[in-house]
Amino acid sequence: MMTVTSQDAKFLIDLANEASRRAYAPYSNYHVGAALRTKSGRIFTGVNVENAAYPTTMCAERVAIYKAVSEGEREFDVIAVVTPNGGYPCGGCRQVMAEFGLDTIVLIADAMGNVIDQTTVNGLLPGAFTPDHLKI
Repeated sequence: MMTVTSQDAKFLIDLANEASRRAYAPYSNYHVGAALRTKSGRIFTGVNVENAAYPTTMCAERVAIYKAVSEGEREFDVIAVVTPNGGYPCGGCRQVMAEFGLDTIVLIADAMGNVIDQTTVNGLLPGAFTPDHLKI
């Protein structure tokens, strides 16, 4: 597995934690923040944005990824995800992460900044359906 320095991990977790304070979560009160670093070194943050029409809610991880993609970035190095209790990304977020690389490092932390897990997208979603599966 690829690694990330403890200093880089702390920096990204702190950014994700700071971002989580801007989450719009009036229904669940479950604030999530993400900080995504691209292979070119750019960083994009995201927060969960809830909606009264629940299916239109968007997760922090996807917000960060979509912001990066909208700015022309397609290769990611590491994403930090912070939740109040160290919860893991949902299945939808795992699939979106898989679209851009199974080797992306995923840091899971709680709101106190404690690292719960360090894994990869492949570790979160073994056997992921990727763009390669569409080549026939």
